[in-house]
Amino acid sequence: MDGMLVFIVLLALLFFSAFKILREYERGVIFLLGRFWKVKGPGLIIVIPGIQKMVKVSLRTVVMDVPPQDIITKDNVTVKVNAVIYFRVVDPQKAIIDVEDFLYATSQLAQTTLRSILGQSQLDELLANREAINTHLQRVIDEQTEPWGVKVINVELKNVDLPQEMQRSIAKQAEAERERRAKVINAQGEFEAAQKIAEAADVIGAHPPALQLRFLQTIVDISSGQSTTTFFPIPIELMKPFIDMQLNAAKNKPE
Repeated sequence: MDGMLVFIVLLALLFFSAFKILREYERGVIFLLGRFWKVKGPGLIIVIPGIQKMVKVSLRTVVMDVPPQDIITKDNVTVKVNAVIYFRVVDPQKAIIDVEDFLYATSQLAQTTLRSILGQSQLDELLANREAINTHLQRVIDEQTEPWGVKVINVELKNVDLPQEMQRSIAKQAEAERERRAKVINAQGEFEAAQKIAEAADVIGAHPPALQLRFLQTIVDISSGQSTTTFFPIPIELMKPFIDMQLNAAKNKPE
C-alpha cells in the first residue's frame, strides 16, 4: 500500500512538472529526443519529461556594456574607448541552435568590431563624427549577428579617453582657435567702425551745418557729465584768415 502511494505521488509530481508557464516576453525552444521540434509560448505549455526538453529564451532588449578597448587610430594615436550595445533575439530557434552562447558571442563580436572600425578612423573623426561611427558599428555588427537570430538595435560610444599629452595638445589647439576667432571679430568690428566714420565724414563734408550741430551736441554731452572742465569748440572758418595771413607772410619773407 505504501509503495502504491509513493508511486501515485511520483506520478502526480511528474504530471504537474510537465506544465510550464512562459511570460509574454519569453519563448521556449522545445527539443524532442534531442532534435528541434518547435518554439512555444507565451502562456501555458506542456513539456513531456524525459522525452522533451525546453530551453527558455528572453525576447527583451539586452543592454550590454562593451569593455574599454585600447585602439590605435589611423593617425597613430592610442585611445581607450568603451561602448554600449542594444540588441534582442528575434529568432529563438537560431539563437539556441546556431550559436553556443549568443550573449557571449555578441559581446566578443562587438569588441572586435569596435577595434577594427575605430582603428580605420582618425582621431578628429572619432571625436567629431560619433553619430556616423555609431551607425556604421550598428550596421556591421547587425549583419554578422543576423545568422544567430539576434537583431542589433543600436550601438553608442560612451567614453573616449585620450592620453594626457594629447589632451594638452587639443586644449592648446582649441585656445589658439578661440584667439583666432577673437582677432577676426575684433578686426571685423574695426573695419565696420572705419566704414561708418568714413560715411559720417562724407555726410559732414557735403553738409557743413552738420558739423555745427555735432559741436552743439558735444557741448550738451559734456555739460551733462560730472567734469568741471568746459570746452568751447571754435569753427575752423574763424581761424582761416589768420592761417592765410601766416602763409602769405611766410611766402613774402626775404631769404
